[in-house]
Amino acid sequence: MSSDETITIPRVDDVEMHTQVIPAVRAVPLEDLAEIRAQDVSAWFGTHKVLDRVSLTMEAGAITALIGPSGCGKSTFLRILNRMHELIPSASLAGSVTLDGDDIYDASKKLTDARRQIGMVFQKPNPFPAMSIRENVLAGLKLTGTKADRHEREELIESCLIKGGLWNEVKDRLDAAGGGLSGGQQQRLCIARSLAIKPRVLLMDEPCSALDPTSTRVIEETMLELAQEVTIVIVTHNMQQAARVSSQCAFFLAAQGTPGVIVEHGDTEAMFGNPQDSRTADYVNGRFG
Repeated sequence: MSSDETITIPRVDDVEMHTQVIPAVRAVPLEDLAEIRAQDVSAWFGTHKVLDRVSLTMEAGAITALIGPSGCGKSTFLRILNRMHELIPSASLAGSVTLDGDDIYDASKKLTDARRQIGMVFQKPNPFPAMSIRENVLAGLKLTGTKADRHEREELIESCLIKGGLWNEVKDRLDAAGGGLSGGQQQRLCIARSLAIKPRVLLMDEPCSALDPTSTRVIEETMLELAQEVTIVIVTHNMQQAARVSSQCAFFLAAQGTPGVIVEHGDTEAMFGNPQDSRTADYVNGRFG
C-alpha cells in the first residue's frame, strides 16, 4: 500500500451514510499487529449468566466497535479480553481468549502478561490526581517493572503524549498535576499512560461518553491514528461514533431475562448500510435501545 492511498471510514448522520477519508499510512507493518479472538465465551456473576457463547475475532490493526443496548454484556466482554472480569469475587467465565493464538488464560501465563499486552481505557478518565502529567505517563512502567533510564523516559513521555494527541497542550507543564487537566485532556492522558507499556491491543470502554463534542472529536482522531500501530476494541453507545471510527462492528443484544449474545458482526459499513438481521437494522436506526 502506497503512502498516498486512502481508507474510507463510514459515517452515520441519522440514517444516512457518509464517508470520511483519512491517510492510510501504517506506522507498524500489519503482520506485526495483534489479532485477539474470543471463542465460545460465557460469563456469570454468581449464578446470573450475562454472556452466552460469544465468539468474535477482532482483526489486527483494525478498530472493532461493540454496540448494543445497556445491559447486554459489552463491557463485561471487554473486561474478559484483558482478564479484569476474574477480579470480581463472584465472577466466572468459560471459553477462551487468544492473542495471536496464545491463550491469555493459560495457567502458565501471569495476569501481568495479559495486562502488559492488552491495555484498557475506561469510561471515566482516571489519571492519578496526585501525580504530575509526567508521572502519570510513566506509572505503567512501575507497575510492570519496566526499566528505563532518564533519556528513555523522556523520549517515552513525549512519544506517548504525541500519540495521545496531548503533547502540544502540555509539553510546557509536564510537572503539573494530571488531575488539573480538563476532562478531554485527562482521557487523552489515560490513553498516553496505556500506550507507555507498548500494548498490542487497546480496549476502550465508552471513552467519550462523559466528554463534550470537541473533546470527542479529538479522541476519535487519536483512535484513528493509533489504529495504525495497535489493535483497538471500543464499546460505544454512539452509533455515529461507531460508524466514524470502526472498520468492524459487533452488535450485542440480551432479550429480557436471557444473557447477551452477538446478533450480527462484520464490516461496519455493511452493518449500518445493509444489516442482515432486522434487530440490527432497528438498533442502528434508533428504533430501540
